[in-house]
Amino acid sequence: MNEQIKLGLLGLIAATLIVQTALQLNGGNSGNATVGANTAMSSAQPATNPLQQPDFNQPATPPVPAGPTTGIKFEEESFDFGNVPQHSTNKHTFKFTNTGEHPLIISNATGSCGCTVPDYPKEPIAPGKTGVINVEYKPGTQKGNQTKTVTVTANTEPAQTRVNITAFVEEVEGPAPVQ
Repeated sequence: MNEQIKLGLLGLIAATLIVQTALQLNGGNSGNATVGANTAMSSAQPATNPLQQPDFNQPATPPVPAGPTTGIKFEEESFDFGNVPQHSTNKHTFKFTNTGEHPLIISNATGSCGCTVPDYPKEPIAPGKTGVINVEYKPGTQKGNQTKTVTVTANTEPAQTRVNITAFVEEVEGPAPVQ
């Protein structure tokens, strides 16, 4: 019975991905006239082939939330941890303000590598209000000067904003600690 459930869930996921890909290849226009003028395809846009395969070699761009755009301003765009040992856990909080007239909706925040993990607010940030993105940096076996980027995707112009962390990772003698 468990195998049947697993297969059913895999089939559902595959069907969802196929529908999403078809919609993206079709310009996101599902034919619903009530969606709005912004989603209608212009005659100046090239036609897309719904049978064309997506390019899986290109990095996936997180979707930008629909709706009006707003602004985001970080108190600081970079932070230096200074000297940190290998295998350490380092945390920093980037504070930001919604500088626009509409709610700020962050759809994604990603680190430039697996060692940099951001945690961002999932709820809208009202105009004039502040929020935080907590970043955890674990250098593992990295050594020397390190610069990592956190890319925040939101309903802003431009859609992606970047903040950076830097550190000088000092080599630690002996085996890595057990986590």
